[in-house]
Amino acid sequence: MNEKISVLDVAINGYTAKKAMKETVDYMHTEPLNIIEMVTVDTLMYAKEEPELRESMSQLDMVLPGEKEILEGAGITDRRRLQEVEEQTYLRMFFRYLHKNHCRVFLLVETDEEAQAFYKFLNESYAGIQITGMAKVSAEDKGDELVVNAVNGDEVDCVIAALSAPIREEFAENNKHLLNARVWLGVGKMLKMTRQDGSRKMRFVRFMTHRFFKREIQKNRKE
Repeated sequence: MNEKISVLDVAINGYTAKKAMKETVDYMHTEPLNIIEMVTVDTLMYAKEEPELRESMSQLDMVLPGEKEILEGAGITDRRRLQEVEEQTYLRMFFRYLHKNHCRVFLLVETDEEAQAFYKFLNESYAGIQITGMAKVSAEDKGDELVVNAVNGDEVDCVIAALSAPIREEFAENNKHLLNARVWLGVGKMLKMTRQDGSRKMRFVRFMTHRFFKREIQKNRKE
């Protein structure tokens, strides 16, 4: 299933994990920078009200579902596909590729806590990945020029951006032609080691976001 699916007016690649990984490997051997994004429910809900964000996302090289509810919203019920997304199969395959090939990676995060958790996760699970550097990026202080210089100075293969929307899309769009890397992987807050949803408040916010998402999907189907 390689055709694109549309969820809340955002086009998403309907790739299996294997197909997405094949495309990614091709990206790792080509220039210029290719941008991959894992979209989540909260990103789609945000994009629904922001046409500029939807336009930015339409320019990305590959957009993949980061939560199974997105596939369900597109009417996909295949158990294997839902399981792949739920278990983050594509991400695990990509991290193994980076590990096996000792790729050089630069991390972008929003907080010190996320930086520590992300660094620890990669070091413990995928020690072959060479983490050359890390930088904090926020809506208030994007520091584009400094980050671009740091990435280019480290001669990295991949930039992994654990940033919220629309920060990651704006940064990638503004700097795509300046970054000397092969792949930009935007993962947002979907990675378990960067998600800060342990508190009751954050679990409630996540629950309500998914609830509103399902309501929007049902509304669109009726229309």
